[in-house]
Order: sequence, then structure tokens, then C-alpha cells
Amino acid sequence: MIIFPAIDIMDRKSVRLVKGDPNQKTVYGDPLEKALAFKRAGAEYLHIVDLNAAFDSSSSINFDIIKEIKKTIDIKIQTGGGIRSLEDISYRLETLGADRVILGTIAYTSPDILRDAVKRYGERIIVGMDAKDGFLAVKGWQEITQKDILEMGIELKDIGVKTVLYTDISRDGNFKGINIQKTIELQEHCGLNIIASGGAKDIEDVNRLCDVGVYGVILGKSLYENKIDLNEAINRSKQC
Repeated sequence: MIIFPAIDIMDRKSVRLVKGDPNQKTVYGDPLEKALAFKRAGAEYLHIVDLNAAFDSSSSINFDIIKEIKKTIDIKIQTGGGIRSLEDISYRLETLGADRVILGTIAYTSPDILRDAVKRYGERIIVGMDAKDGFLAVKGWQEITQKDILEMGIELKDIGVKTVLYTDISRDGNFKGINIQKTIELQEHCGLNIIASGGAKDIEDVNRLCDVGVYGVILGKSLYENKIDLNEAINRSKQC
């Protein structure tokens, strides 16, 4: 299992939001320093979200930070936030140097773009699947659709998507624990690599995901608030 330490960047600072709400923001300092600390703890991959771009797709205020992290640190990066076109995808991968990109709403509103991206970049394309009560949430979690995420997972697999980042938005940023049951259900029903996200509270979440063979897990606020020791989590993940 892969442990993905999360760095959410807003206004050039590392931050954490509660349920994606910019009004519930805690600032944790310099993103490059966080990335270096995660690398020293043994991380092999980073999960970086550009929140400014997520809220305003024209924003490029954080791009040089993402590029600098990739240039400075020998570590893989997956990044998302504000990706609205195939050109945006190419820029993140080819100019900023990201190893993978995460597509959100665009994957559902513009399936042709998703198909083109998968055809061009293959497994470097990840789709973010945000959900509440088992139904797909889009547009920055503001709209809950009637689309069952298990059905959506099958559709994504048919397009050629290999990896999905699943977030239970009701749990994100509040230490309620990963929705492990739905994570397992998605992985088994859809045959996708599932990266679990949203609400990791302690090392037991990591243990349970590891025990059932989940592909990966995002650790965010649990690291920043010292609820989970990153080195311990990474060592446990290597036993999966």
C-alpha cells in the first residue's frame, strides 16, 4: 500500500480545510518544508492539491511551488485542483513535472477529455471520486448528484481509468475515520486501484486498509495534528 502525505496549497502556504471550506482553514507553513519533512520520514509519493486553482481555474499562483518541490526533492508527485482542459493536464505533467494528475469534475462533465487524457497519458491519469452517502459529489462538493459511485466506478474502468481517489466528504478533515467499508466495496466491485481519503484518524485506519489490500491512502490533517506518525504508517504499509 502506498502512503500519500497530503500538501494542500493556498496562497503559497500549506493549509488544511474542513470539508473543503476555505473559511475553515488552518495554515501550516511552507509547502517545500513540509515536502522535505515528509521525504525525510520515508515518503515516496506526495499528494499536492492547488486550492487556489481549484477555486479559480485561472490562478497560477502556486505553480512555481509545485515545480520547485519536484525539482528539489527526489519524490513522485500527484497533483490536482483546477484542471479544466487537456491543456491543463499536459501543463501539470509536462511543464510542472508531476508524475500523475487527479481529475475532478471535468472527468464527469467532459468524458471526451477524460478519454483523450487516458489515451495520451494512461495510468498517469487519476480520477477523484468525491461522495456523500454513496452518491457522487461534484463542483467542489457543492452538488450531490444521483449517480451511485459503484456505477460510476464501472464507467470509469470502461473508459480505461486504472486508479480512483475516493473521498467520503462527510468525513474529510474531522478525524471521523476513513470510510473503509465503502472503500473496500469500490475496489472489489469496480476492479480499480482505490486511494482512500477523508478523515483518517489514527494508525488503526492504516492497519485496516493495509489488511484488506487497499492500493493507497491519503494522510492529511492526521499528520499535521500528530494523530499519525508518518514513518510508522509507511513502515506498516510495506507489510501489505
